[in-house]
Amino acid sequence: MGKFGVTEILLILGIILLLFGGKKIPELFRGLGKGIKEFKDASKGETKEGDNAN
Repeated sequence: MGKFGVTEILLILGIILLLFGGKKIPELFRGLGKGIKEFKDASKGETKEGDNAN
């Protein structure tokens, strides 16, 4: 298994587009972005105001 080229990436994106459709893709990436942000915040030990577990 080598590096991914442009052709492979386009093929994968095409398959994703066929599976989920054009309307669902922005929702998927939005959820992914929120998950990554929450993970980064949790790894830094930051919490939101009002999230005290007292």
